[in-house]
Amino acid sequence: MELFQLFWSFGKVGIFGFGGGPSMIPLIQEEVVEIQGWLSQEEFLDAFAFGNSLPGPIATKMAGYVGYKVAGIAGATMGVIGVAVPTVIAMIALGALYLRYRENPVFASFLKGVRPVVIALLALVVYEFAPKAFGLPPQWLANWALWLLAILAFALAARFNVHPAVLIVVGGVVGILFLR
Repeated sequence: MELFQLFWSFGKVGIFGFGGGPSMIPLIQEEVVEIQGWLSQEEFLDAFAFGNSLPGPIATKMAGYVGYKVAGIAGATMGVIGVAVPTVIAMIALGALYLRYRENPVFASFLKGVRPVVIALLALVVYEFAPKAFGLPPQWLANWALWLLAILAFALAARFNVHPAVLIVVGGVVGILFLR
């Protein structure tokens, strides 16, 4: 039953994760933390941070990690199949529709409406991760070093296009050296 539930949970993420990997994170979080209870919020944040330091799409890494935690190798396999197969099928079908109707104003308007929702969902992830990353108010104000690290990482990524994996590794090293 767990294997089917892993496939079903990540299949829903694969189908409704408009916009790719980052937009899937709130869906994965809702499914594995809130609905299924497979991970705590802190475990999810740690898995997300670790997953971002590895190559490849974040959604498949999260599916593999959660699946492995829940049901070992078979669970990891079902999680990855669940998130990937529906997406591949949808991409082929919707890609054909997109190529045919991309000039259609209704289709263009649909995509225009989806984009801000994806941004809002990403902002929700930040909002929910912040207390775990910086501490709960009013303690988060005292964690100025964590805020400085976050701001520097954001600036390096936005201004100088530093690869996220480099930023994550450097953040981990800073944590080991200075944030014990």
